[in-house]
Amino acid sequence: MKMYKLFICTLLLGLLISCGDDTKDPNQLFNLTITNAKKSFKVEDAVAISVSPKKDKTIESVAYTLNGEAVTLTNNELSLAGQRMGVHTLGATITSDGETYSLSKEFTITATQTPKLYTYKILESYPHDMGAYTQGLEFENDTLYESTGQKKKSTLRKTNYQTGEVLVNKKLGDQYFGEGLTILNDKIYQLTWQENTGFIYNLADMEETGTFVYNKSNEGWGLCNDGTTIYKSDGTQRIWTLNNNTLSEEDFIEIYTNQSKIDKVNELEWVEGMIYANIYQKDAIAMVNPASGAVEGVINMKGLQDEVTQHSQLDVLNGIAYKGELNILYVTGKNWDKLFKIEVVEK
Repeated sequence: MKMYKLFICTLLLGLLISCGDDTKDPNQLFNLTITNAKKSFKVEDAVAISVSPKKDKTIESVAYTLNGEAVTLTNNELSLAGQRMGVHTLGATITSDGETYSLSKEFTITATQTPKLYTYKILESYPHDMGAYTQGLEFENDTLYESTGQKKKSTLRKTNYQTGEVLVNKKLGDQYFGEGLTILNDKIYQLTWQENTGFIYNLADMEETGTFVYNKSNEGWGLCNDGTTIYKSDGTQRIWTLNNNTLSEEDFIEIYTNQSKIDKVNELEWVEGMIYANIYQKDAIAMVNPASGAVEGVINMKGLQDEVTQHSQLDVLNGIAYKGELNILYVTGKNWDKLFKIEVVEK
């Protein structure tokens, strides 16, 4: 008898779940369709959208959002003009028989143009500490500041770039793995990798004055600034903009070429209105539009690592510094014994 009652209860419960869910699940009641769906869209495209009922439902009204912001369709099409690169979420709120239902679809926007290709010419080379696992590199006038990584070895440095002499060397706590740095308003900002902590220093004496945390990403990789806003990479395809007061992550762009996303975005440098980004484990520097995330150019850095002393600890290209000289960059890598002054040349 007990087994019979258990069977009846299970059967009734199953019927209730299978019937009840259908009446509330919007995907069982309506279709939200991107009728011109494709692998990716461009900003000059429009997304054609259709909402249709199932199961004899009636649609009284539909309101649309893009990434949570209300948008208006024209002839059932959503213009993508002015949108950023990356994955976007289209939302539809449907009113039917006095109730509301929400559906969503994702689509991707990639860059319109193929990135311009560049190469480089070595103009000069300077000594660089082979023991420096370079994570961040930035000039303040003629002085080069550098952040280095690795647990128990991470530092913040002030250097003479022409001689390689380390003028000031501040060691981080053994628990920290140093990452990128940037200098803004007489302050130095330095990231750590997975410790969710950034450090703030006075530029004049390099004394620590405070810390900040990452509120929306798990890791710290690279930093740069445009004179007003600080940008932060986190090892994905995202570059974040930070709040000027709290340094919390507020917004982001996603980095895409005309074909695909570029992840493992690492050390950053602001160069003439663009973000130049090392791509981890790639012999390349991406030139990124800071407004849209489109990769507008790529510098092929292949062969530069062959110009340094080859040794067991030698690691990848990382470190871009700009000193205001048109088409000139200063670059190095992790445990490289040279810093290079290069000219960027379009192919």
